[in-house]
Amino acid sequence: MRLSTIALSLPALLISVGQVHATEGGGSTFPTGAENYLVAAVPPPGFYFLFYGNAYSADELRNNNGDAIPIPGFKVKVTAAIVRLIWSTPQQFMGGNLAYHVVLPAVDLKVSAAGASQHKTGLGDIILGPALAHHFSPQLHSVLGLDFVLPTGGYHQADLANIGRNTVSVQPLYGVTYVNPTGFNGDIRLTLNFSRKNGATQYRSGNEAFIDYAAGYGLGNGWTVGLGGYARQQFSDDRLNGAALADTRARAFAVGPSVRYDNGKGWFITAKLQQETAVRNATQGRAFWLKTIIPF
Repeated sequence: MRLSTIALSLPALLISVGQVHATEGGGSTFPTGAENYLVAAVPPPGFYFLFYGNAYSADELRNNNGDAIPIPGFKVKVTAAIVRLIWSTPQQFMGGNLAYHVVLPAVDLKVSAAGASQHKTGLGDIILGPALAHHFSPQLHSVLGLDFVLPTGGYHQADLANIGRNTVSVQPLYGVTYVNPTGFNGDIRLTLNFSRKNGATQYRSGNEAFIDYAAGYGLGNGWTVGLGGYARQQFSDDRLNGAALADTRARAFAVGPSVRYDNGKGWFITAKLQQETAVRNATQGRAFWLKTIIPF
C-alpha cells in the first residue's frame, strides 16, 4: 500500500515498539531511537536488568516528497515500558566474550484519524539474539550482534492500530563506544533490518539501515552531556504480492539533548529528547527515552 492511498486505507495503520508509523511501508520492526550512550559497551560477565521508558507522539504523516498528508485529526501517542535482560558470559570467541539478550516491551497505544480512534495496551514484538563483545581498553568497546524480532505483539488486519507487526525480522548490527569520564564520549551503532512478509496482507516491507548515535562530554562528576538521536534509510522498495511499490522508501533523522549519570558502581541512567526531521513516507514526531541498567 502506498502512502498516497493512506486516507482511503486507515485500518492498515501499524505500530512498532517505541516508534509509530502510518503504513507497513513506513513502519519498522526496529525500535527507532531507543539507544543512547554506552550502546556498544556490553557489561562484564553476569546478569543485568535494563529498563527503557519511551513516550512518542506525532500528528503529521509525510509523503515521498516530505510534504504532510492531510488526514483530519491524525494523531498517534505511544507509551512503552521495555524490559531488557542481558546475560554476559565469560565464554570467549575470537577474542571477545559472548552475550545474549531478550527485549520484552509493554506498549500503550492511541491512534486517531479521520473521525476514528482506537486504544490498545499489550505485549509488543519480542526481540532476542546473541552478541560478541570486545573490550579493547577501558575506554574503547565494540559489539557485533544478530537480533531476531518475533511477531508476539497483538495484530489484526482490520484494526486502526496494531501493537505488533505480524512479521519476523532479522537484524545484524555493529556498534562502537568510546567512554571518557572527563572528556569526549562517542557512540555509534549500525543496524540492518530485513523483514519477512506479513502473511495477513502479503505485504513485505523493504530493507532498512539505522544508525543510533550519541556524542557528549564527561564532566568528571558522573555526568555526561551532549546530543543523541538516529538516522534511518530504507534502501529497497516495499512489495505487495511480490510486486515492488514505488515511492515507499522511508527516511528520517532525529536529534536532541542527551544526558547520562554513572555512579561508578555499575549503575547508570540516560535520558534524551529527540525531534524527527527530514522524514519521508512515515510519521514525523518527537520522543522521550529513558534508560537504566541494574546488575543482578
